[in-house]
Amino acid sequence: MVRVGIVDTDTSHAVEFTKRLNHIGIAEEQWVDGAKVVAAWTGPSAIISEDLHRQYNRILREELGIQFVDSLDELRNLVDAVMVLSQEGGVHLERAKPFLEAGMPVFIDKPFACSMHDALLMADIAQKHNAPLFSSSSLRYALEVQRVHEQASSWGKVVAADAFSPAPTHPRNPGLFHYGIHGVETLFALMGKGCRRVRCVYNDDGEVVVGEWEDGRIGTMRGIRKGAHAYGFTVLCEKQAWATTIDTRYIYRELLKRVVEMFQTRKPPIDISETLQIVAFIEGARQSAEQGGVPVDLPVF
Repeated sequence: MVRVGIVDTDTSHAVEFTKRLNHIGIAEEQWVDGAKVVAAWTGPSAIISEDLHRQYNRILREELGIQFVDSLDELRNLVDAVMVLSQEGGVHLERAKPFLEAGMPVFIDKPFACSMHDALLMADIAQKHNAPLFSSSSLRYALEVQRVHEQASSWGKVVAADAFSPAPTHPRNPGLFHYGIHGVETLFALMGKGCRRVRCVYNDDGEVVVGEWEDGRIGTMRGIRKGAHAYGFTVLCEKQAWATTIDTRYIYRELLKRVVEMFQTRKPPIDISETLQIVAFIEGARQSAEQGGVPVDLPVF
């Protein structure tokens, strides 16, 4: 059994992930085997209120039996792997660094980082210390996204995709880093890596980002700030077109299956280069929006 530590608890994910891994307070169909959350450390949050943060901590302590420790060093000595769950992407480098330097498997919740500088540095530290590193939105593993891959032999290759998700903003997670990353992750899960250029049409009610892939394919992501709070996509394959909303009931379970597998095998389910491309996509979209929608070329990883 892999002993897991949580770094930062200012998100409902801290509670929901623990329920599924520790088999407490949730239906058996949601359980994920092979790992158990045993301890947590948290700093203050710049995203949520103190009252809500205290509520999450109370549930973790009193209802789920999680031990809280006073330092990251203390946490590192108690666990085999960590999940960095801070809502603010800008603190992830600082939070993950001591565990990566120890060669420990690290899962970083979305957003991986809010700058290419931090993203590249974390990837470099992980490589130098042979530390497995994985970051993803749970939307990547939605059952509907998995269906597209499962049907590949009959539907054919994905030639285009249009994804959508809510995209409220927060100054500490600029642009699509805060919540629109769910739609970006869905798009990359369908299209794969290789986006080389983006352009963005933006206003307060939402935005549309058009990505051009190196093989000529085009994918779009619509970030919603007015209208229904929903997730979904349209995918165009060589032999099939399919439009669907996403059922979010099982997305945490499906993500945690991949997290636990990485903790056990030390093999991340996706290459870090794809995660870096997602960061570049979001940075490029923001730059395009600030310049009135001009195309922005993305770095190659």
